[in-house]
Amino acid sequence: MQTTEANLSKSNNCKHAAMTEQQVLIAGGGHVGLSFALLLAHHGVASTLLEKNSYPTISPNDDSKRSHYLDSRNTALSRRTVQIYQEIGLWDELQSHACRIDAVQISEQGSFGRAQLNKADEQVESFGQVMENAWLGRKLLLAAQQEPLITLIDNADVIAVDQQSDSVTLSFSYYNEEEPEQQLQGSVLVACDGRDSTVRQLLDITTTNYDYGQTAIVGVVETDKPHEHNAIERFSPAGPLAVLPLTDPEGDGNDEYQAGYRRSVVWVCPTGEETQYLEDDAHFLATLQQAFGERAGTFQNAGRRGAYPLTRVLADKQVDGRCVIMGNAAHTLHPVAGQGFNLCMRDAHVLAQMMSAQVLKGADIGDPTLLKRYEKARQTDQKRVIRFCDAVVHGFTHPNPAVKLARNVALVAFDKLPNIKPLIANYAMGLKS
Repeated sequence: MQTTEANLSKSNNCKHAAMTEQQVLIAGGGHVGLSFALLLAHHGVASTLLEKNSYPTISPNDDSKRSHYLDSRNTALSRRTVQIYQEIGLWDELQSHACRIDAVQISEQGSFGRAQLNKADEQVESFGQVMENAWLGRKLLLAAQQEPLITLIDNADVIAVDQQSDSVTLSFSYYNEEEPEQQLQGSVLVACDGRDSTVRQLLDITTTNYDYGQTAIVGVVETDKPHEHNAIERFSPAGPLAVLPLTDPEGDGNDEYQAGYRRSVVWVCPTGEETQYLEDDAHFLATLQQAFGERAGTFQNAGRRGAYPLTRVLADKQVDGRCVIMGNAAHTLHPVAGQGFNLCMRDAHVLAQMMSAQVLKGADIGDPTLLKRYEKARQTDQKRVIRFCDAVVHGFTHPNPAVKLARNVALVAFDKLPNIKPLIANYAMGLKS
């Protein structure tokens, strides 16, 4: 890899010896990009990660208490994602702010269909864990900053991507600084730079988009009834809704005796109606109460909320020569069932393993043939998740009475028929991908 003195002044300290001199360039330092860099480092592969935003300064000794008790976005981590973080030795750092899901309740507003998954019935430790995005990001960044095989360059704007027969060159500049254009050279480039990926556009990779006509209202609420580690999926004419268990400010969310009252909320409404739910706490809480009934108890307090228009964005290809498109740059999905980030983590895990195998053979980690094999290997899992998410969204918002009857019969069948729950649960947990 080639860098300038200016680059080095903004990166980590000198590295210890890697298993290979080949370098991986990563564009996009969000949760997926940081996780992928840590996966590579676990296998002894060095990477340089560029992020357009400025990273905060984090000390390992900072107080871990939340500064915004009712103000955060959250992610549901599948069991497979938890296993991946366990593999790289990060889960012990993460789990103090993770809240396990012991049961999942599924129902439709105003209908008879309902189903429930219980961890005891499925003989699993949990169905997954819910964690605040801010905590996950903090721990991933701190781990990357402390990893000698990861070079972090933030505040960097990608300008160009040029591929050679045996390498790829990434050109970038620093925001708000009068410095000349910089260049990095590596064996492969992995773009994790989000739904509107700059790298994807520079590579002229087109996308197939679908606007759901919906907006997700995301936030945190308090209820008077403890969540008891239950997740509630509720379907309404407006779209799918969910309340997920969260840890309280003190204590471990996996403590079986902890009575948590905080819940993560994803409320989906038709685009154009979001303002009323963002600006009026009382209206938002009353609407949640009407939709969920008494399943979660009384909704008492609501924190600041964010609105996110929902559009499915799929890259028409995920590999171009020595470049890989990953994360939301490859597939941005509807948040129903919380599958998006977990699918990205399975992608990252598979690619890191394939690159590690190349290193052990003394082969090229950016070999376009290898990257195409990765793309093909991930198609089945990706297509299954995409089809599932779309089927749930369209199936549960279709107004036809016959369709409504059919989906409620399907919910009852799912709840009563043997062998169906374990299959669906394993797919949802990412254990069969």
